[in-house]
Amino acid sequence: METILNDLWLNLEGYYDTIINFLPKAVVAAVAFSVLFFIANRGQRVITNRLSRRMDDPLLASFLGRVLKIVIVLIAIMLVLNILGLKDIATGLFAGASFSAVVIGFAFKDIGENFLAGIILAFNRPFGVGDTVELDGIKGQVIELSMRTSHIKTFDGKDVFIPNASVVKNPVFNYTIDGFLRNEFVVGLDYGSDVDEAIDLIISTLDKIDGILTEHKKPNVFISDLNTSTLDVTVQYWLNTFDKSYTGSSIKTTAVNNVLTALNNAGYYLPGNILELKNYNQDEIKMGNQGKSSSTAV
Repeated sequence: METILNDLWLNLEGYYDTIINFLPKAVVAAVAFSVLFFIANRGQRVITNRLSRRMDDPLLASFLGRVLKIVIVLIAIMLVLNILGLKDIATGLFAGASFSAVVIGFAFKDIGENFLAGIILAFNRPFGVGDTVELDGIKGQVIELSMRTSHIKTFDGKDVFIPNASVVKNPVFNYTIDGFLRNEFVVGLDYGSDVDEAIDLIISTLDKIDGILTEHKKPNVFISDLNTSTLDVTVQYWLNTFDKSYTGSSIKTTAVNNVLTALNNAGYYLPGNILELKNYNQDEIKMGNQGKSSSTAV
């Protein structure tokens, strides 16, 4: 019995000495990790805030801040393991982490794909917050950007979150990236109208409407089609999308109303669709009138 107790005491003394020798390293490692972790969080906030003020892209600023934090945390882990004398464990840990990352990448392929697409968009994105875009047939205004999705607010009030992988793979229509957007509408003139005079009248009318550009991007009016009953004239004009005091719908409403009023006041006839009936056999054609049938010979 005495022999067993002596062996137990010797083992406890060995553990005690090991703990005493290991304790200073553990304290230094804990302090070092705490300091570096604090620096990582603080650095992420500082970098993100400063870059957000200087850059038009909040997603890129957030990504760079997150990368800085991850790098500092990895350095902290390596430093802690080296202080504790566990360099071999550190090597095995990072090797295992690499293998686990591959396995997780296959298991969460779609999530990883969208995240990588978000990284690509952070450096090379065809749109920014506030732009009017069309993605996958969805048209609206960009509200928010994240590493996984792009938040689009449609013009009828729907909130759509489009995966970034779809943004990278599919065509993107950006209607406001350069500040210029063209709208158009068609006016049907009567055959025999003075087209040149009508075009001059339409252009002069558009030049007086606030919100329509008249210098570098001038209105354009031309004959676009010859219909059965009308001579179609297409009216094109440009808007400055950076000017938020006007909306495209309000300008178009004003433009159409003013052009039609000017043409009517100038004596131009704007016919509707005319249906021509030919009665080759001279048969009697029956036509309905307010629920009662009547016959008319054509």
